[in-house]
Amino acid sequence: PGPAVLERWRTAAAAMRQALAAGDPSRRVQWVAGEMAAQTLATTRLSECWIHTGDVAEALGLNLAPSLRLWHIARLAWRTLPYAFARADRSLTGPVAVSLVAPDSTMWDFHDEGVDPLTRVAGPALDFCLVAGRRREPSQTELTATGPDADAVLSLVRTYA
Repeated sequence: PGPAVLERWRTAAAAMRQALAAGDPSRRVQWVAGEMAAQTLATTRLSECWIHTGDVAEALGLNLAPSLRLWHIARLAWRTLPYAFARADRSLTGPVAVSLVAPDSTMWDFHDEGVDPLTRVAGPALDFCLVAGRRREPSQTELTATGPDADAVLSLVRTYA
């Protein structure tokens, strides 16, 4: 069954890549939790692949080095905070800024331009992505958060529906 599963996965992955590459990135598409832009769908699939690759690597005792592709996952998690709060029947008090140390030690800053954030999250990008992917608890990371929604942001951030 292993080779058959691998072939099925490769065929499905190729079909999805082809469909996403052929379309307008801003086109709305139907997905599990509703409609989203095709570009966002592609990012959620990237996130899911990264999460489950990490699951398999961990089970096999392998250590995967984080890459700069985490930027896409971190940005998705930040951008979908309002969605995560809505799913929990909660509201954000105000804007959230996220400042992360990338795997190459540069900084990634996610915030709404021209708006002062009320809540700030900071720390390693890998930690933020692991928390958003529900693979680590915030207390198991070096993430810090301040502001009125600090605890809720770390509790509710996610990369999937």
